[in-house]
Amino acid sequence: MSFAVLAEPSRRAILDLLRERDRSVGELVEHLELSQPGVSKHLRVLRDAHLVDVRVDAQRRWYRLVPEPLFEVDAWLAPYRRLWTERLDALEAHLADRD
Repeated sequence: MSFAVLAEPSRRAILDLLRERDRSVGELVEHLELSQPGVSKHLRVLRDAHLVDVRVDAQRRWYRLVPEPLFEVDAWLAPYRRLWTERLDALEAHLADRD
């Protein structure tokens, strides 16, 4: 998966909404400041990145989050989290020594 997919704020907002529950395009449009074609465009990109899945129910399409590709992002971020944790721990120790 390309990190460029997640770099777009509207796509992250869609993923946040889908984290709560499956939603239709209409529901996503209601929550976002985007047109229906704009939301559909972002959903297509997210589908191509395998971050969302779609199920057709009569006239509605229901989108759901597929979290597994995000594990790749989490794994990539892990060393940076450790780095910041180490630095924040060092800062905390430094500040404690000053008291």
